[in-house]
Amino acid sequence: MKPLTQLEAAEQAMSLIFSKIDTQVKKNLTQILKSFHNYRLGPHHFASVSGYGHDDLGRQVLDQVFADVMGAEAALVRVQFVSGTHAIAAALFGVLRPGDQMLSVAGAPYDTLEEVIGIRGKGQGSLKDFGVAYRQLELTPAGTIDWQALETSIQPQTRLVLIQRSCGYSWRPSLSIEEIGKIVDRIKAQNPNTICFVDNCYGEFIEDREPPSVGADLIAGSLIKNPGGTIVTAGGYIAGRRDLVEAAACRLTSPGIGSAGGATLDQTRLMFQGLFLAPQMVGEAMKGNHLVAHVFQKLGYPVNPLPEAPRRDVIQAVKLGSEEKLVAFCRAFQQYSPVGSYLDPMPAPMPGYESNLVMAGGTFIDGSTSELSADGPLREPYIVFCQGGTHWTHVAIALEAAIEAVGPAS
Repeated sequence: MKPLTQLEAAEQAMSLIFSKIDTQVKKNLTQILKSFHNYRLGPHHFASVSGYGHDDLGRQVLDQVFADVMGAEAALVRVQFVSGTHAIAAALFGVLRPGDQMLSVAGAPYDTLEEVIGIRGKGQGSLKDFGVAYRQLELTPAGTIDWQALETSIQPQTRLVLIQRSCGYSWRPSLSIEEIGKIVDRIKAQNPNTICFVDNCYGEFIEDREPPSVGADLIAGSLIKNPGGTIVTAGGYIAGRRDLVEAAACRLTSPGIGSAGGATLDQTRLMFQGLFLAPQMVGEAMKGNHLVAHVFQKLGYPVNPLPEAPRRDVIQAVKLGSEEKLVAFCRAFQQYSPVGSYLDPMPAPMPGYESNLVMAGGTFIDGSTSELSADGPLREPYIVFCQGGTHWTHVAIALEAAIEAVGPAS
């Protein structure tokens, strides 16, 4: 009998995990279908309005459905959000005022938030420029939340706590919904008025509930990541407490307009359909990432999370240890991208990031890492971050090339 390849052996080993993922997909899809039914979604909701976007019935129902699915009082789903970072920034600027303090409880935030906060860069209208202070709790040496420090972390001026759900470009476990609930409980025990805000990017539909269900006051994310099902062409969302969502809406539009404006630009059907597809697409991405983790652990590389560990987002990190291997991995993934497979990824600066990045992202929608991407900052220990995968078989094809390009750990 012909011996199994690394990838074939991984696929067999992952069969039980794949079955569990399919069960989770069914739960989340059932929830979305129930919401569509409750709000009587019909073809007439796909019609669009222009200009100011007044009286857009489809947009109103989309906001209600998103709020319901996220377990929130209200939601703001708009194509006018440029990115997840833009949605997060609108939420932060909507809530925070001069003299307030924001506390990050999961260490340093994602790179693109550094200039929003004012940690890096100046004079661009950051929170720091507007008199909002920033503080962060460092992670433990094991890369986990410092629960002891969290118990006494809230100061009188701490208006908002930032909880970053995904690992971002950090070598740490992403947060589970249960852990987010524990963080919220500890914050509210110190001051029930402190706003708990979750950067929800990459985490939607990984579990069968979202952060508002465990007490988070506000969440935000990108529509060209998980909740857009890889077909939504632009936009982002904010969900949570009604008053906080409206405050964020007034930053996206203006005071006096808030959530009443924003033309959907013929994108309403895509946003509903993307939400319908999202659980399946997330499930496929999780299967692909389990494969990446299993194979590269067998090759001797540190991986985060481990192959059998529960998924908490759609990101799989592999510590490659050298710039050459990081670039080789990304080039292999680019070679098997559906768009731009002939391109050769090169390390380069990217707006919002401190380090040069190398990125494989041959996607139909620019920046839609949920389709399948591999990227990483050019800094030690040279970690590649694999994200997404419209179907896990595509991940497997790209993975074969990456195995050959990188080889075993030395």
